[in-house]
Amino acid sequence: MSIRPFSFRSADAARRDPQGGSLDPAIVDLTATAVAEPPAASNWVLGSSAAMKRIAKSIERAAEVECTVLVSGETGTGKELWARLLHRSGPRRTKPFVPVNCAALTASLAESQLFGHEKGAFTGANGRSLGIFRAAEGGVVFLDEIGEMPAELQPKLLRVLQQREVLPVGASEPVPVDVQIVAATNRDLEQEVEKGNFREDLYYRLNMIELRVPPLRERAEDIPAFIDFFAQRFSARYRMPAWAPSPDALAAFCSFEWPGNVRQLEHVIEQGYVLQTEPQVPTKAGRVPEASGRLPCLDLAKLREQAIREALQLTRGHKARAAKLLGVHANTMTRLLKEIEGGDSEAADSK
Repeated sequence: MSIRPFSFRSADAARRDPQGGSLDPAIVDLTATAVAEPPAASNWVLGSSAAMKRIAKSIERAAEVECTVLVSGETGTGKELWARLLHRSGPRRTKPFVPVNCAALTASLAESQLFGHEKGAFTGANGRSLGIFRAAEGGVVFLDEIGEMPAELQPKLLRVLQQREVLPVGASEPVPVDVQIVAATNRDLEQEVEKGNFREDLYYRLNMIELRVPPLRERAEDIPAFIDFFAQRFSARYRMPAWAPSPDALAAFCSFEWPGNVRQLEHVIEQGYVLQTEPQVPTKAGRVPEASGRLPCLDLAKLREQAIREALQLTRGHKARAAKLLGVHANTMTRLLKEIEGGDSEAADSK
């Protein structure tokens, strides 16, 4: 593969990620709010989209009143980060934050994992277990992919929400618990309720406040901040200068739809550091295109036409963005398009 050199910022500008990579890689706008955050959260990437600010304000309110929150959005949009922000923003910040992947739960073991068990409750129960909810006492339980929770466990979770108590396996009396629950899903739970896959009463209990995190393609204005954040993060991790995209590269990144959202963007930038090549938007197959070093032809007119058509394809027909990709003025783009269209009509007339 032909290696293209990075465009670098000063290495002194690289900042080490205070979270040590322990958080979900899908980072979101956290510091654009009035929420008082611990110093460890102050270096999370900034975002300026109105949708992110609205979500941040809702998170602030939910943390204040300690109500149940449902966070919905596509995979890779950073749902766990919002749950962590809620935990850090409210009175439960000094208590545990316990994430649970509901998709990994199995009905036979999950009841004990979530609600605990008494000694001798089943074969192998040689001791007493608190379970996740009691272990998180006073803190926040994050139920990721709540739409994947086994049907047998849903009424038991409903009991936690309604009665604020759990019944450990093998116990005769329920035990009160004090936790705030944040659930997340990439499914449409209303449709799951209609299909009979999710309890309606549980859905409404979880949906005290619903926060819909928009996909990255709907907030392209935040992409430059994400790029800068991840460039700084991987600059520190791989001990390399931070990548600064050219205007054309930045325009390409902002016009790409990012089906994998922020997590995919992070992966692409890290891949550039690993391969020591400039990060590039993925191809349709999801791979970074390799440079062959050879032009498809030597006809300048054809090369110009191909560049224009590819720029329009990348920007889904958005002429202004295509002009930015090509590094030309919008008026020049209009003229070039007229020339191409004129050539197409002349070719059709000659047939």
